[in-house]
Amino acid sequence: MKIIITGGGGFLGSQLASRLLDRGTWLDRPITEMVLLDAFFRAPSADPKVRQVIGDIGDRNVVMEACGPRFDAVFHLASMVSGECEERFDDALRVNLDGGRNVFEAARAAEGRPRVIFASSVACYGGLDMSGLMSDLTKQLPQTTYGMTKAMCEMMVNDFTRKGFFDGRSVRLPTVIVRPGRPNAAASSWASGMFREPLNGEPCHLPIRRDQPHPMTGYRTVIESFIALGEMPEEKLGRDRAYVLPAHRVTPALAEQVITQVAESRGIRLAPIIDAFDARIQGIVDNWPQQVDGSRAIALGLPQPPDLATIVGQYLDDFGPR
Repeated sequence: MKIIITGGGGFLGSQLASRLLDRGTWLDRPITEMVLLDAFFRAPSADPKVRQVIGDIGDRNVVMEACGPRFDAVFHLASMVSGECEERFDDALRVNLDGGRNVFEAARAAEGRPRVIFASSVACYGGLDMSGLMSDLTKQLPQTTYGMTKAMCEMMVNDFTRKGFFDGRSVRLPTVIVRPGRPNAAASSWASGMFREPLNGEPCHLPIRRDQPHPMTGYRTVIESFIALGEMPEEKLGRDRAYVLPAHRVTPALAEQVITQVAESRGIRLAPIIDAFDARIQGIVDNWPQQVDGSRAIALGLPQPPDLATIVGQYLDDFGPR
């Protein structure tokens, strides 16, 4: 059993790789080989089954060589983030759109009919009343380049599957919390920062309004959702292979209440959340959904996120001070 993970050096990609290696199997068969493709890796893998490939997802030759002529599944997570895409339009098309097609063409060219699990985003929505409940039936009208590329890749996954080229599934992600490390160029970076920085004793400079709602879920739930949807029998899936995950509706004000409770229970001294309004970031966030309806994913058997305090506790257990 050979599995490919693009973006395998990133947070979700590395977490997914570790979880699959811990399980040891995919579709009840032993995992014998895993290829991680990314632009860089923080450290070499110690597992002999893992091969790390440093390369550009926008280069089709790199993708084809990394995947090879035969593999059983590819998790396509590699992507430029939202803020970068707004600033670098041509790079966004090359990496997110062309890169996605490169992965899909590698699966199309592979022996058999591999499974393709694509990491999409709720940024696919936009242009409507964003306070409403967005579901898998909501029209997609993304108002960011990032969301546009994700929506187009979702459509390719559906059509390549319809053609019989591969067995595709798209996981439409809410914002994933709590990511460790430093803030990045994603317009949603504040979503993890408003939990992470105060808990780490650092002030969080909040670029959006404190009453701004946003759909969020935990990283452990996302990893389990990738695996669950990837292993789902094909006969349970319909023509639309994209599933938005269930999520909490979270505001910065609510986040502050939750981390205050968690900090008190663990004896952590919090740093403050400081208002630092950024009209550019707020403008992007205004075009994202405020809440999502993941009932279709739940009906399929995908997991629901635990409460916010549990998600924060999981972050502290996995990545907090030792």
